[in-house]
Amino acid sequence: MINGYVIGESLRPGAEFAPAGVRLRAVRRLDVSASATDAQPGRWTLVEWEADEGLAGPLAGALADVLRPENGWYADFTAGDERVVVFAGRVFRYRRGDGAGREAAVAYGRSVGTPEHQLDWKE
Repeated sequence: MINGYVIGESLRPGAEFAPAGVRLRAVRRLDVSASATDAQPGRWTLVEWEADEGLAGPLAGALADVLRPENGWYADFTAGDERVVVFAGRVFRYRRGDGAGREAAVAYGRSVGTPEHQLDWKE
């Protein structure tokens, strides 16, 4: 089972994330004003979803196509023992616990403006 989420505000205006096989788990609004940067809204819409194994590649590609490039927005999900971290136009896949794989994704996030305190996805 693949479990993931995407922050609604991280999507490009007019973009649609609707790949085949994705099932909605929950939608909630979060007050993140204490940790959002000046370039980010203080409230986020968290869309949690799930999909069957084997869809990691298409899901990652769909996310890479819809995420906003500014401010280093990303989405991440797990697929079995793999962590998938997706930025606009860029996908990182590594085994959970792989420090070098994680660091490559974190370094890329820093390079595109992801705030340091938001590079905290769980393994």
